[in-house]
Amino acid sequence: MAGLKNFLKRLSAAQIIFSLIAVISLILYLILTLWWRGQEKKLTDQQAADRWGGREYAQVSCFVTRDVTLDDFSIRNFENQLTTALADVAVTLDEEEGSVQGNQQETEESKRLFIDAYSAPGKITLVSEQATLEADAIGIGNDFFYFHPLQLVDGRYFSENELMTDYVVIDEDAAWQLFGSNEISGMTVTIGGVPHTIAGVVKRDESRMAKNAGLTKTLVYVSVETLEDYGTSEGVNCYEVAAPNPVKGFLAKTVREKFGPTEEQMKVVENSSRYTVEAMIPVILDFGTRSMQNAAIHYPYFENIARGYEDIRAVVLIFQFLFLLIPGVIILVFLIIKWKHRKYTTRDLIYILMDKKDKALEKARVFKR
Repeated sequence: MAGLKNFLKRLSAAQIIFSLIAVISLILYLILTLWWRGQEKKLTDQQAADRWGGREYAQVSCFVTRDVTLDDFSIRNFENQLTTALADVAVTLDEEEGSVQGNQQETEESKRLFIDAYSAPGKITLVSEQATLEADAIGIGNDFFYFHPLQLVDGRYFSENELMTDYVVIDEDAAWQLFGSNEISGMTVTIGGVPHTIAGVVKRDESRMAKNAGLTKTLVYVSVETLEDYGTSEGVNCYEVAAPNPVKGFLAKTVREKFGPTEEQMKVVENSSRYTVEAMIPVILDFGTRSMQNAAIHYPYFENIARGYEDIRAVVLIFQFLFLLIPGVIILVFLIIKWKHRKYTTRDLIYILMDKKDKALEKARVFKR
């Protein structure tokens, strides 16, 4: 304690102030880093690759313009091309099964090389015995809820792999309007005169970010076929895939080249790396023009949320850089001042270093003997 007091007494007021600034900057950097990690963990829509296969996998989303028509045939065609592309780089189902079986029991999912989903916005009318509800809808295909694990209040999700496609997942607001309760899984609503079963009820994200992203109204999830047959569909505008990524950028490149639409007709995003420092540099450089959109792409609410967090991440990254730069500059200035007021010459320093080297060599020789 006495040694610390003596050390502090030898410091000038300026040295104490700048030392405190450096320490505070490092603390703020640490706080920002931990805060962002907490926020990133909440973005489950961006973490399908980690859930599906881990770090060697990537998640990619593709959003298309309104003039692009995506249907079941075009999706299946791309799935075949992706399987071929993976085989060309020596990624096969047998290799993937070997890695999966060591970590979990073999399931139907573990037999698949990749997982994908597609979705279309629209509107649909649901009728129960108590009420009629016209609501915004998302028509979903394949494993949409694997990419978007919404918080279930009651029931379960559904996927296209099930034999029956007459399921619907609704949010709590729709549940209360239609049935006066949110515990209604298994009950029936009529869509276009056809009975559909309530598979589950989900909690709608009511955060400020979600509301600004367009999630302000009642939303229901039905199959793409149900939306097209009995509702009003704007067409499939989003395709998502999580697959092996044997080479950095492989999956995103494959989607760009083989999915179908031209570069001007689609926006491809690598979700699994979108918040890395490398990915955020273009976002920072495009500040001011990033919000300008020339392509007629209607982003779904979950992508709007992700893009909003890109802006937040960019600001956080800038402050992190500044909070590291401040102590770095202070230490550099301190070293320069110390060097200018040194009591030895460069030649003295060289002699000292050479002497230490000679002593180290001598110790090594003695040790060998």
